[in-house]
Amino acid sequence: METVKLGIVGFGFMGHCDADMMSTFDDSEIKLVAVADTNPEQLKDAPEGVETYNSIEEMLEKADINTVMVSTPNPSHPEMVKKAAAAKKNVICEKPAAMSVALFDEMVAACKDNGVLFTVHQQRRWDKDYRIMKEVYDKNMVGDMYVIKSQLYGFNGNMHDWHVYPEMGGGMLYDWGVHLIDQMLDMVKSEIVSLYADVRNVINENVDDYFNIIMKFKNGVTAEIELGTYYLTPKRAWFIGGNKGSAIIDGFNGEGKIVRTAHLLENVPGKITMTAAGPTRSFGPAAPGLLQEEALPEVDVNHRNYFEHFVKAFNKEEEVIIKPEQVRRVLCVMDAVRESAKTGKAIAFEA
Repeated sequence: METVKLGIVGFGFMGHCDADMMSTFDDSEIKLVAVADTNPEQLKDAPEGVETYNSIEEMLEKADINTVMVSTPNPSHPEMVKKAAAAKKNVICEKPAAMSVALFDEMVAACKDNGVLFTVHQQRRWDKDYRIMKEVYDKNMVGDMYVIKSQLYGFNGNMHDWHVYPEMGGGMLYDWGVHLIDQMLDMVKSEIVSLYADVRNVINENVDDYFNIIMKFKNGVTAEIELGTYYLTPKRAWFIGGNKGSAIIDGFNGEGKIVRTAHLLENVPGKITMTAAGPTRSFGPAAPGLLQEEALPEVDVNHRNYFEHFVKAFNKEEEVIIKPEQVRRVLCVMDAVRESAKTGKAIAFEA
């Protein structure tokens, strides 16, 4: 097995995270050889034994590497990817890969023309909560599914660092939206019939901090993705509804359950329940024993799995698992989200 000899360009927050991840691998699998950043301060805490450079050009010229990980701010991704590809280095790019589909196409073409691997670091396909729900979906554990909801709410509100600048690709749609959309498209492998989105700047003047995206798929599933940084009820939640039960997750750790009914009711119960909003028969408490709970499936995943797959792709044992065409589709969805939010209208998409 040939070793992935890695150089990271951009040694800020994500660059440091990526370097930490590399330390979990044996040098025979992935060896972090070098890091590069135009800010010398960022290089002061580079891992011991790792070479440091002040530019990607210097790193490409001097370091013994075969792969470059691009962890610079969003607008610089195309330039960095093209330079690495021209130097015949394989490329892993942080998300979002590009700020437009056209720029992304140029990046893909550059890597293809130079015969190098190109993939994007969509590591949240290995989030535990997501993989549990994907298992529920793939195995039809709640029957014919009609709705999937993915929710992420926080209380911090304001963006940080360069994420406050729209020209840098700031805002939550670029930061987290790209992950949540990728998860949904990876789960529901069907054409998108239509898309509607609401994107807002709630407390951030220049960049979005809230979005709600509704996608209707050709297979009959409606998916809703909602994120808010100033919701003040922090949570990460999933819901899948099917004709044989519901699956619920509350939290990144994947805690939740599958709920079924012991039998389907042939008609609404005659019992009337009085509520503060008046009487109801449809939404009163369930009869004893009607609702039955089951454990969610267990999964064993973590973000390291992304790089494990890359090592195999590098050694020609499999294809890259995050494929350029998948990344491109996510970027197309993000363009449609912006258009829908701007016009206030649903967008006809693929079907």
